[in-house]
Amino acid sequence: MSVPDLIVGLMSGTSLDGVDAILADFSATVPIVRATAYLPYPEGLRCDLLKLHQPEYNELHQAAMLAQKLARIYADAVSLVLDNARVPAAAVRAIGCHGQTIRHQPQLGYTIQLNNPALLAELTGISVVADFRSRDIAGGGQGAPLVPAFHAARFRDDRRHRAILNLGGIANLTDLKPRQVTRGFDCGPGNMLLDAWVQKHLGRDYDADGEWAASGQVLPDLLTKLLGHPFFAEKPPKSCGREQFNLDWLSTFLTNSETPADVQATLLALTATSTQQAVQRWCG
Repeated sequence: MSVPDLIVGLMSGTSLDGVDAILADFSATVPIVRATAYLPYPEGLRCDLLKLHQPEYNELHQAAMLAQKLARIYADAVSLVLDNARVPAAAVRAIGCHGQTIRHQPQLGYTIQLNNPALLAELTGISVVADFRSRDIAGGGQGAPLVPAFHAARFRDDRRHRAILNLGGIANLTDLKPRQVTRGFDCGPGNMLLDAWVQKHLGRDYDADGEWAASGQVLPDLLTKLLGHPFFAEKPPKSCGREQFNLDWLSTFLTNSETPADVQATLLALTATSTQQAVQRWCG
């Protein structure tokens, strides 16, 4: 019987809602999920992280302090997922943790993720693998999305052309064309704008089951204007974030006569339509 090859993966994405943890067993050909866990960010942390997406007073100090706070939350998530699996920390080979993105400017040669992997290693007693993006940026890449390598390992087929959609705060696609190099790229906003709009108008973290969007009507003129963003016409490889898609950008197209639910429905259509167009344009 083979010894389990256990890895903990941690993810805190563009949605800024919390950290997801997974304990995966890689000792077999097909990885096995042994346990999962989720920890929401404490109240106020999301606001503090959002502030650092723009120039802020004393931001170096604030970033360092937030990185420590995140490391402690990540450590709690590791403890929770190991408890759920009834696995001791000593049995885990490594933790993969890319940190929390606060600035993403690949066209300027950098991307910044808040993280303190050394502190996380000390708190958990487990080796930590981090800084996933900078080598790709240095080589002229976008540093995002992260998932295409995994998609290629698990879903590539020698005969079937597959495209995998990863729908989070940002939507991204992995193009798995048979006998071709794996390609991955962001195709536009996912739930990022949807969450921001519902938070602004209803004070909720997200539009549960899309009920609020379903109560509205898509505004065709607004949708056309939003789809006019230059990012959608750019050829892959490409990536995006809050720098391109945010409520300030959205407000430049609003007349303030729109019903908020109609705007939510239109933002939902923006995600769906931009994804559809990306598949048709760039995946063949």
